[in-house]
Amino acid sequence: MDEKTLTQLLKQVKGGKVSVDEAVHQLKDLPFAELGYATVDTHRSLRFGFPEVVMGEPKTVEQLLGIVGALVERKQTVLVTRLQPDKAEALLARFPKGEYHAVARIFHLKQGKRRAGQVAIVTAGTSDIPVAEEAALTAEAMGATVRRVYDVGVAGIHRLLRRREEIQDCHAAVVVAGMEGALASVVGGLVGIPVVAVPTSVGYGANLKGVSALLTMVNSCASNVAVVNIDNGFGGGFYAALISRTQGRR
Repeated sequence: MDEKTLTQLLKQVKGGKVSVDEAVHQLKDLPFAELGYATVDTHRSLRFGFPEVVMGEPKTVEQLLGIVGALVERKQTVLVTRLQPDKAEALLARFPKGEYHAVARIFHLKQGKRRAGQVAIVTAGTSDIPVAEEAALTAEAMGATVRRVYDVGVAGIHRLLRRREEIQDCHAAVVVAGMEGALASVVGGLVGIPVVAVPTSVGYGANLKGVSALLTMVNSCASNVAVVNIDNGFGGGFYAALISRTQGRR
């Protein structure tokens, strides 16, 4: 049950059109949907503003069809991350209104309208784009307007400087960088908005599959920088969209 339906039900109870017992029966699966292999948190959109997001990579096709079906049945937006192409084909066959974004490995089925503010997605290099697109599509699914500022790393910092105002105009920025991960600190020092740093596993041997970038970002001297896990574009985009939603209301 979505938020709109819940509100209508409560009004019907208040007006005497629906009994309390009938309302309780309709609300019996509101907190979750028990599927055996998954307990889908159907209440999350009501208390959090966005439905449960599904991690697709370790799940079987049958599990994904069941979980996505439970969300669709309740008219909730569907976002499946880290989804392989073959599993995406199965979801698209069952839910043709959805979209699969191969670069970001995201399946998105939009239901309802969501509003958030403006989020800038900034990458150090082109190789960071898959993680950046995961962040961008996540933020867009949450209703944010996304500005993509790609390939502006510190090796050619003049590329970033000419787009500083574009980033500053947003409510939050997600900075995605591999190698040594210095871009997050640079952006943090140039703009006065929250910066969510996403280290990537892009880099040569001493990058240690993203550990070097992670440590650089965690040790940032820019006080407006917060850090999520390696290659966690979803987490970066989600958090930035939440920030933008709050700032947009102000």
